[in-house]
Amino acid sequence: MSKSFIQVRIPQQKSYDELLFPEVLSPNPTSAVAHDLFSFLQSIRAEKLYFQKLLHSSGAILLRGFPVGTASAFNDVVESFGFEELPYVGGAAPRTNVVGRVFTANESPPDQKIPFHHEMAQVPEFPSKLFFFCEVEPQSGGETPIVLSHVIFEKMRARYPDFVDRLEEHGLIYTRILGEDDDPSSPIGRGWKSTFLTEDKCTAEKRATKLGMRLEWMKDGVKTIMGPIPAIKYDQTRHRKIWFNSMVAAFTGWKDSRNDPMKAVTFGDGQPLPSDIINACLKILDEESVAIPWQKGDVLLIDNLAALHARRSFMPPRRVLASLCK
Repeated sequence: MSKSFIQVRIPQQKSYDELLFPEVLSPNPTSAVAHDLFSFLQSIRAEKLYFQKLLHSSGAILLRGFPVGTASAFNDVVESFGFEELPYVGGAAPRTNVVGRVFTANESPPDQKIPFHHEMAQVPEFPSKLFFFCEVEPQSGGETPIVLSHVIFEKMRARYPDFVDRLEEHGLIYTRILGEDDDPSSPIGRGWKSTFLTEDKCTAEKRATKLGMRLEWMKDGVKTIMGPIPAIKYDQTRHRKIWFNSMVAAFTGWKDSRNDPMKAVTFGDGQPLPSDIINACLKILDEESVAIPWQKGDVLLIDNLAALHARRSFMPPRRVLASLCK
């Protein structure tokens, strides 16, 4: 039990084996955490073990009703959990640093959906935990749906065992063409300078090599090739297999003036993925997902090994910020 936080129910939650997904925490009415940011931060530090156990059992925690109104306050919340920061190197989404370790979430246009993915599943060094914060709630839409990864693996294995066997045997190869600079009109519009945090091609090569990524320089950009890398991982802390990939996101969403999503991801042996099974997987992801409308001040903590996330299209304004942790 917690002194400062109470677990509440909201209509969108799902229940798996009597565990709620996600867990939703609100302030204990007898505590000062509802109206005092300093008390809230102190309570987070004092109850880290409580949060660790809850996150491990559920996979995601929504903090609602707490005094978090600004990017700076959100940065303080992230810092209070004590997780080490993960620099955003190798990711595809265009982002802008706001304050401290806080960035904008994917800045692609509001009419575009961002398909389900584990954050940075296409590179070897990915975050273990993600924070999202709603600074400005959308006029409509704009949810960040989440879905449990092991549930998707189990359903895909039951329906398409041969396909899953091939994924486990060969893994996936991801291919993406980057321009020099960021393209905010694209959900994967991060240029190579931002991707590798340098303006020097030699430095970019070194950082790509460290990620296990091959670069092929082009006239007006660079082709990045990552893989083969596993599409399915084993979560050693929960003792189960997980659907840890960006396959659906790449196949259905890595589309812009430079990139053809049909070429963005293949089996690790170079063979194309079957579009009918990818579309079936997309349907399963949607059916099993939880989409909670954002409210101003919401903080969502996701275990990146437990859950995939997405973004629905929205009617502006909407400002959701993010922070990645090792």
